[in-house]
Amino acid sequence: MSVPHYPLHINGEWVDTDDKYEIRSPATGELVATVAKGGVAEVDAAVAAAKAAHAEGTWRNTPPAERAALINDVALRLGGRLEELAALQTRENGVTIRVTGALHIGLSVAQMQYLAAQAAEYEFEKSGPAIGPVPAEGILRREPLGVVAAIVPWNIPLLVIVWKVAPALAAGNTVVLKPDEHAPLIALELMKEFEAAGLPKGVLNVVVGDGEDAGAHLSAHPDVRKVAFTGSTAVGKSILAASADTVKQVTLELGGKGPNILLEDADLDVAIDGAIYACMANNGQACEAGTRLLVPSSRRDEIVDRLVARVGTMTVGDPMSLATDIGPLITAEQRDRVLEHIAIAEAQGAKVAAGGAAPEGAEFANGNFVQPTVVVDVTNDMRIAREEVFGPVLAVLTYDTVEEAVAIANDTEYGLSAGVWGTDEEKVLDVARQLEAGMVFVNDWHVLHPAYPFGGYKQSGLGREGGPDALDEYTEQKYISVDRSGGVENKAYALVLGTPA
Repeated sequence: MSVPHYPLHINGEWVDTDDKYEIRSPATGELVATVAKGGVAEVDAAVAAAKAAHAEGTWRNTPPAERAALINDVALRLGGRLEELAALQTRENGVTIRVTGALHIGLSVAQMQYLAAQAAEYEFEKSGPAIGPVPAEGILRREPLGVVAAIVPWNIPLLVIVWKVAPALAAGNTVVLKPDEHAPLIALELMKEFEAAGLPKGVLNVVVGDGEDAGAHLSAHPDVRKVAFTGSTAVGKSILAASADTVKQVTLELGGKGPNILLEDADLDVAIDGAIYACMANNGQACEAGTRLLVPSSRRDEIVDRLVARVGTMTVGDPMSLATDIGPLITAEQRDRVLEHIAIAEAQGAKVAAGGAAPEGAEFANGNFVQPTVVVDVTNDMRIAREEVFGPVLAVLTYDTVEEAVAIANDTEYGLSAGVWGTDEEKVLDVARQLEAGMVFVNDWHVLHPAYPFGGYKQSGLGREGGPDALDEYTEQKYISVDRSGGVENKAYALVLGTPA
């Protein structure tokens, strides 16, 4: 069976390069595909194509309802390929097929359909009342920014792409998309569907390249008017700094260290599985995961025993199997970083109650696997409680009062997600309102509905993605004053200059 090769897509053409990436399965090491590797020259070509397409105006002058219809068409095309694309995503980044089908592809389709419906009804222009004593009407317009750079990670690539590309296109912008080089295939498959749907050339361009050259050049490019980035906080800061010279608009969705509080009255029959799901879904590789579990001291032993028992029932292995709970991490380097975090936690006084190592056996020899891990006796000053681990590792901390739990939860540079579990809704909501996070989940986690925004406080980023105001992030506001008075005496300038004698 031949291995597929994917070129880049620039200005309506599929463009190959001399350099290639090999995309290998994180589970087996097998070659999945090869991909053309782009650099500074390809980024320049893509930005030039996007700039020219915006200036030419075909897409931005297309009626919003027609732009929305094209986006909805692409969503339907993706939905028709759900099983195929879920399998491709699993082979590409190792996330289990159960997750890629429901979350990576299924939720992406729903998000695109929501954004298409939103775009069809969006008020790109509206009139306001006369202003003060001057009989002038105010017109408020929302206009596209121009060239948008969308830079996305490997962990949940299609959904993150949709959050950026769909509203940018719906608003009439042109886009250069740079997927992560570890998982670019789903982005290129999406490009095929936009091409088949009739998107004009140059409106969407896809360049796969390293972050250090292609990504950095794209984010600092003087012809890019907005950068929408999802990734590490460190890279987000560099993008923010690079945007200063040309005063770009920036949306940053960065890291997280989500606190998950089990209150005294939490129903453990529900909350134990919920806590594991909050942390370990997507193989633990999710920025809004609930990775710090805060439990009342009075129930600590009971909760830990139940966590350990439940983790012991989880299946690690082939991500293509519906029986698998935890698949491999994206790279061997990431696996080693996760294992290093566990070792440092032990050196700082924490204890591994479950897991804590790479699984043994021939079936794991060529993959990047880490056992689902529970680390206990964690305090909030330890590295495992301060830094993103990005693997299936749950850190358990204890508290004596609810006030202490809230203080621990908020004692972090991040503020992307948080969660609370309890049976007294009034108390649960009181805690939820005190948490410094852009998203707070009550008695569940990872509830990412298209109609609600995604984003965080503090160093978890700037701006929001999705939700009812998604197109606002990709438009500029323009105020037009239309003075319809006929006489000089009614003009605004007459108030200052007076009228001629």
